[in-house]
Amino acid sequence: MCLGVPGQLVEWVDREHHICKVDVSGVRRNINVGLLADGDDAVDVGDWVLIHVGFAMSKIDEEEAQLALASLQMMGEAFTAEVEALMSSRTSSP
Repeated sequence: MCLGVPGQLVEWVDREHHICKVDVSGVRRNINVGLLADGDDAVDVGDWVLIHVGFAMSKIDEEEAQLALASLQMMGEAFTAEVEALMSSRTSSP
């Protein structure tokens, strides 16, 4: 099953390569935000995103993020597996 996991951007690691540190339920991990680097959905620290395998796929608001987290936590094993996939994913950085 492929899920998008909500996370909040907490700091820029490498702006040039679009790498941010994100907090997902207390776990911090570097992700690639290149898909959301420009335009109306450009992200910055404090923004919430849906993450899949180390990439931010879409920008969401905090209410949507909290609802998604609650739903994922109710799913139990699927949520745990997706967070583990996020933690084991590798993003390229210089």
